[in-house]
Amino acid sequence: MKFRLFLLCCALLFSSASFSVEKHTLRIAVLAFGTVNWELTTLKNQQLLADSDFQLEIQHVASPQAGKIALQSGAVDMIVSDWIWVSRLRSSGSDFTFYPYSTTSGALILPKDSKIKSLSDLAGKKLGIAGGELDKNWLLLQTLTQQKNQLNLNTLVEKVYGAPPLLNQQLIHDRVDAVINYWHFAARLEAKGYKQLINGKEILQQLGIKAEMPTLGYVFNRNWGLKNSAMVQQFLTATQQAKNQLCESTEVWQSIVPLTKAKDKATEKKLRERYCAGRIKHWGKTEQQAAAKIYQLLRKLSNNKLTGHSETIQPGTFWNIQPQ
Repeated sequence: MKFRLFLLCCALLFSSASFSVEKHTLRIAVLAFGTVNWELTTLKNQQLLADSDFQLEIQHVASPQAGKIALQSGAVDMIVSDWIWVSRLRSSGSDFTFYPYSTTSGALILPKDSKIKSLSDLAGKKLGIAGGELDKNWLLLQTLTQQKNQLNLNTLVEKVYGAPPLLNQQLIHDRVDAVINYWHFAARLEAKGYKQLINGKEILQQLGIKAEMPTLGYVFNRNWGLKNSAMVQQFLTATQQAKNQLCESTEVWQSIVPLTKAKDKATEKKLRERYCAGRIKHWGKTEQQAAAKIYQLLRKLSNNKLTGHSETIQPGTFWNIQPQ
């Protein structure tokens, strides 16, 4: 009798194990060499999702456009992109939403001995521009120059568009006088002794926008987010913990240094400095009101090419980490 009872208990035990619930998967697409990898690698290295009820699946893509296609096709659940794109998609009926990743923005970089001392000095110069004619920093820089100096920068400089690493090389070899480049490419130049004339945050401040605005954020389908709100919140909270550990622990930072592709200590130091300066300190009504002002500036200067024809940011563009 006791033996039969023992067998029954064993059967129940193994039966229970076989019916254990399988973890959900959060699929995220990121650039193969993008800075988001620093955070996601830290999530795994430090086991920050060990107690979560989902697993993270990272898919590397070759370009931002490839990530957008993967998200829109349903191949992944999340990417990192910008809120202007999210608002534009929402205006055409899509249901994507945005939660901030970083406030670090690009910068206008000059040689150390450049004679360019102010924005008006850019007139007649050759300017490298990453991101093309609709790059947000380029558009906002034009707005600022118009307001401060009554100059149309778009017609006064010789524009050179190109890939970020190529533009860095153009500046190094004196083929352009200055470049507007993404933050991590700008940081690599700074580490070599080049200097910032102005960065994206400073442009906004001089335009009267004091809030620190995110340039990039995690983008996902809003309805999917509502159905998986616990998973989304766990992930977003864990990424903030990862960023804090990278900025506060030398040991944790050193574990991802190979991902930075930094060839010297000066570059490594500058990349960490700029990365950590982008930590989200606050995200709420003030920042979202600032976004509305930025939207209007970009809409006007791009003649709707960047924003689409919607007059305002679409409702639902910004995700509340704890939706009601």
